[in-house]
Amino acid sequence: MYRIACKKVLNPTVTQMEIEAPLVAAKAKPGQFIILRVDADGERIPLTVAGCDPEKGTVKIIFQVVGATTECLNHKNEGEYIQDFVGPLGVATHTEGINKVCIVGGGVGCAIAMPVAQEFHRLGANVTSIIGFRNKDLVILEEEFRACSDKMVLMTDDGSYGRHGNVTVPLKELLEGGERYDAIITIGPLIMMKFVVKTAEPFGIPVTVSMNPIMIDGTGMCGGCRLTLNRNGEKITKFACVDGPDFNGYEVDFDEAMSRGRMYADFERHAYDEACNLFKKA
Repeated sequence: MYRIACKKVLNPTVTQMEIEAPLVAAKAKPGQFIILRVDADGERIPLTVAGCDPEKGTVKIIFQVVGATTECLNHKNEGEYIQDFVGPLGVATHTEGINKVCIVGGGVGCAIAMPVAQEFHRLGANVTSIIGFRNKDLVILEEEFRACSDKMVLMTDDGSYGRHGNVTVPLKELLEGGERYDAIITIGPLIMMKFVVKTAEPFGIPVTVSMNPIMIDGTGMCGGCRLTLNRNGEKITKFACVDGPDFNGYEVDFDEAMSRGRMYADFERHAYDEACNLFKKA
């Protein structure tokens, strides 16, 4: 069992928790993830490590309440326990040789982008962060990004806070203005990452995307998280849990990934509604 050391509501649908997991905290690196179960009968869900404190033995996770399991997790409070917390899993974000980086995060994906930006800042790289949200009420981690960025741009789709527009607008402006980066790292909705890649392509800058497909066991055995990459004219299959979650954005078949991501949408909605009704009755 793993104790919830701290719980904080970041916005109406996003919650941050710190979980006491000393063995995970001692080894986790930015870009890696964990798999948890809320209780003995619960499903396994992957969540990216949003930070860790090896001295305290805690791991930070940030999640959006979108399904039955995250709804159940969100009803847990400080001092309570969750059943399983396994990790770190996946390959850490590559940082070697990158001295100037642009981090592009969207929505709750900013929870994954933030520790990556912090790690580059710790290593002495020049960090530009572009973060985007649908509206002001959904903004998270603004101060954390400002603290680790040499330049930071905040966008909202409706213009209610920061600049009006999506994240590709300032990215294109910076690239057309002559900014060059050793790498662009983008984390967020698939459609956002697809267009970040398209925006960067004319400038020949490497783009890393963080993929979060359907995942079950986290060891590459179930095949649920498979992705198709187009590499040198050949289609190859990779698994996000063991080969990723970071991939070369120019190789990812985003259309297939988005199609697969929608396969269980109706089922997830039904499970979420059932969980909500259960808590209401309780």
